[in-house]
Amino acid sequence: MSGLKKYTVEEHGPRIRQFLEPVLSGAHLELKFEVVPGRSLHPEIEDPHLMVLFTGQDVDLLLANKAELMLALEHLTIETMRVPSDEHALICFDANDFRVMRIEELRMTAQTAAERVIKTGDHFQFNPMTSRERRIIHLALRGETRVKSESFGIGPVRQVVIYRADLPVPANIVLKPAPRPHRMDDPRDSDRGGDRRDRRGPGGPGPRRGPRPRMT
Repeated sequence: MSGLKKYTVEEHGPRIRQFLEPVLSGAHLELKFEVVPGRSLHPEIEDPHLMVLFTGQDVDLLLANKAELMLALEHLTIETMRVPSDEHALICFDANDFRVMRIEELRMTAQTAAERVIKTGDHFQFNPMTSRERRIIHLALRGETRVKSESFGIGPVRQVVIYRADLPVPANIVLKPAPRPHRMDDPRDSDRGGDRRDRRGPGGPGPRRGPRPRMT
């Protein structure tokens, strides 16, 4: 999008900081962020008005599992700001140029999947994705007349299916379940050998203590 920016650093930066700073502090995440005007190497795919750029010791944690935590923070921030759903793409979170690399990865995957579909005639079904990532798949294939891409499912299980344009919509589509969130006591534990319950020694948790004796 071009022209007048609806979301500006001056007006919306303080609101973003007001929400994010206590969340990051409460989660004990070693992260810093900066709210800057939007920029994109692929404006045909996304052209944000605002970007929130993260740096710090815990950036790797932020980007783990295809940036699951960063995208969750982005979603919560946007919901807190009451941004209409059709304007969510105007505010983007990023770190270490993850978004650029992810766009390239999805575009290459879409092209590879399309070639496979053309060659075999079998449809190709992606795992559940966010609306932004599904849009990247659709745009990557918009010039390919030999295949069609459609989204199926509702909410977190919505996913893209690619099939040959000269064939009907596949009747045997089975929607893949959305990935279950990884539960942990401390977000840093996921890469450090288990949760806190396994930290009492090599044999696992120690014996459970009984109730304290009552004082009489």
